[in-house]
Amino acid sequence: MYPGPRAVEVSLPDAEFAELSRWADEAVDHRLAEQARIILACADGMPNVRIAADLMVTADTVRKWRSRFAARRLEGLTDTPRPGRRKAELVLSEAERDQLTRWARRAKTAQFLALRAKIVLRCAEDGTNKEVATALGVSHRSVNSWRARFVERRLDGLIDEPRSGRPPSVLLDQVEDVVIATLESTSGQDTHWSRSSMAARTGLSKSTIGRIWKRFDLKPHLQDAFKLSTDPQFVAKVVDVIGLYHHPPEKAVVLCVDEKSQIQALDRSQPVLPMMPGMPERRTHDYVRHGITSLFAAFNIADGTVIGELHRRHRALEFKKFLVTIDKAVPHELDVHLVCDNCEDHEAPQGAGA
Repeated sequence: MYPGPRAVEVSLPDAEFAELSRWADEAVDHRLAEQARIILACADGMPNVRIAADLMVTADTVRKWRSRFAARRLEGLTDTPRPGRRKAELVLSEAERDQLTRWARRAKTAQFLALRAKIVLRCAEDGTNKEVATALGVSHRSVNSWRARFVERRLDGLIDEPRSGRPPSVLLDQVEDVVIATLESTSGQDTHWSRSSMAARTGLSKSTIGRIWKRFDLKPHLQDAFKLSTDPQFVAKVVDVIGLYHHPPEKAVVLCVDEKSQIQALDRSQPVLPMMPGMPERRTHDYVRHGITSLFAAFNIADGTVIGELHRRHRALEFKKFLVTIDKAVPHELDVHLVCDNCEDHEAPQGAGA
């Protein structure tokens, strides 16, 4: 049986052994490290088939690098650059470089234009198309395309030309008519426009009316409430209240006072069953009324403390009693500033309820 061609013997001097060992530790790149491991195994006298099995490569790959190393030594393991197609020369003028830099850095630039500007700037730095594609995370074909387009048409080549397409079916005059009618009129029979009534008026479809309203953020079906104060001293009161927060007075305390009236005191007819694993807390549907109560509270925004008091009724008399409670709770050396609403109980004459 024919034994086949004899494998080329590989012997390594100390310098080559040290260099291949460094490459094998992946200090350079993965492919070169693999080639170095193949040569080191060949130098140990291992057959090609066993080396291929140990390093999980083909026997043809082992024979290739064994022969190349025997012929050219270390230089045979490094890939020589392929000539390929010569790329178009790209040289930027100062004005072009400034404009491309502005497009690449300005926040309001369209993303597609900023990316094209970055591609051209990288190509002008003498980087290969493959290096530019890897650095910017784009395809090699995109770099080729915009490089060639810039060389041919300069800055104008990076801007998209207007595309021909179907003319708009809804004219600007029709859009203006819908917007004006929505803002300045009503449908007559209803309190506000609907898509159906506006479509019947303009002759457009309901979906078109919906898109126009969405584009201009018009919502005829929504209503909101407002209230303008008629108090002639409203501005002075607002300035006084805001001044207490922005410029707190010295040796004084600011309290926000309000009431919660008509609180029902309810009690369940049976005890509450506590929560259990897989079962929430349960209460009976019926309850017993124990009357109502009113809560008076004063909140100190500086330290978060609350002065509270419960009363059966909600009148000027109860509010006066609560003011006495506040006066007792606040140290005598501090002035008291109360911020409260204009409830009629707060504005009652001084002698009311006494």
